[in-house]
Amino acid sequence: MNQPLAYVHPGAKIAKNVVIEPFTTIHNNVVIGEGTWIGSNVTIMEGARIGKNCSIFPGAVISAVPQDKKFSDEDTITEIGDNTTIRECVTINRGTTDKMKTSIGKNCWIMAYCHIAHDCIVGDNCIFSNNSTLAGHITVGNHVVLAGMAAVQQFCSIGNHAFVTGGSLVRKDVPPFVKAAREPLSYVGINSIGLRRRGFSTEKIREVQNIYRILYQKNYNNTQALAIIEAEMEATPERDEVLEFIKNSQRGIMKGYFSN
Repeated sequence: MNQPLAYVHPGAKIAKNVVIEPFTTIHNNVVIGEGTWIGSNVTIMEGARIGKNCSIFPGAVISAVPQDKKFSDEDTITEIGDNTTIRECVTINRGTTDKMKTSIGKNCWIMAYCHIAHDCIVGDNCIFSNNSTLAGHITVGNHVVLAGMAAVQQFCSIGNHAFVTGGSLVRKDVPPFVKAAREPLSYVGINSIGLRRRGFSTEKIREVQNIYRILYQKNYNNTQALAIIEAEMEATPERDEVLEFIKNSQRGIMKGYFSN
């Protein structure tokens, strides 16, 4: 480290082999793990907890106070998991009294100009393309891909392995394993390419397709579809994950195929 043109508060806990480039500011009550690289002109504010081997590019602001008028300077944090890359000008706000933290998982790739608001919980291995935006109190599973300029409304949830196309407005929950597109946001198939890349077998992908055929293509309402899936399909982790997600949905899930 030892970069004379960066400011590091004496109360920050920085691992010995962290690289901090010139003109970066690191505030008090910050922890940064081994092997992490912090580019120039980065601001890391109070409450940041950054893991090992992360890369944070110029212009990023990590753990700024929430853009929430109810916030009263509570002692909250921002967590960033190991091996996560945060590109230029990303902003990530710390939590409020709702969850007391904002959390980004391991091995994520957050591209330039993304915004992740207070109390968002993001899983591992996620990719958020440029200008994707999460409002507050959003839960995102593992292996989720948001294409460029996707915008997610407060309190929505996005399930594991979901893919949301570019420019989408996410106002309802997006179940696991699916592709979401169109306006209003709709189911357009399962994320078969992503599932194959992550080692799902052809049989497992077919099982997921059959689940969503019942849910979205058979003209059942959600209650009817869930009952049929539970009664007629073999219990598997994937089946149970879909059922649990939909049963626990607070905003309701996105609609099925949509025709203009």
